[in-house]
Amino acid sequence: MSVLVGRPAPDFTAAAVLGSGEIVDGFTLSEAIKGKKAVVFFYPLDFTFVCPSELLAFDHRMEEFKSRGVEVIGVSIDSQFSHNAWRNTPVNDGGIGPVQYTLVADVKHEICQAYDVEHPEAGVAFRGSFLIDEEGNVRHQVVNDLPLGRNVDEMIRMVDALQFHQDHGEVCPAGWNKGDKGMTASPDGVAAYLTDNADQL
Repeated sequence: MSVLVGRPAPDFTAAAVLGSGEIVDGFTLSEAIKGKKAVVFFYPLDFTFVCPSELLAFDHRMEEFKSRGVEVIGVSIDSQFSHNAWRNTPVNDGGIGPVQYTLVADVKHEICQAYDVEHPEAGVAFRGSFLIDEEGNVRHQVVNDLPLGRNVDEMIRMVDALQFHQDHGEVCPAGWNKGDKGMTASPDGVAAYLTDNADQL
């Protein structure tokens, strides 16, 4: 499996259902996220089991992402029409309702292959999540196996960590959360940080 961290995020153009509910034939990643941070996440299939819990978890945190200027984009191998039907299915019937972010139709499997998250036997995407910066580069990625739902709050933490680093130039030590002190990336900075914080690590 490829590590995309530090590399440009693979661009793509595909049909999609936007957060407004509009179906479009040509959603292009680079155009949609130009100059912004983005989270691109992959999931196996619509109308399945773990997947709706994840998509709802992203939707419930959209204000958190929006307040940080982050675009959220979901991708699976289903068609835009399946995505639309799932959005139009009530949550208590196994649907996801009108989620506020774009769902991309990767029917040719080209996107999940470009991000190297396609399951080798099942032919669906693993639960891959990618944080992309304003320059279009991948800064964080995590890939879960099919039975293991992801932690959306961890992605928000990583967005905050990246923003902190961009704003202050400091690095974020283990377990860093928004509001915590960073670390100067030098021997003296490490020593100073560990002097004050080693017991809490």
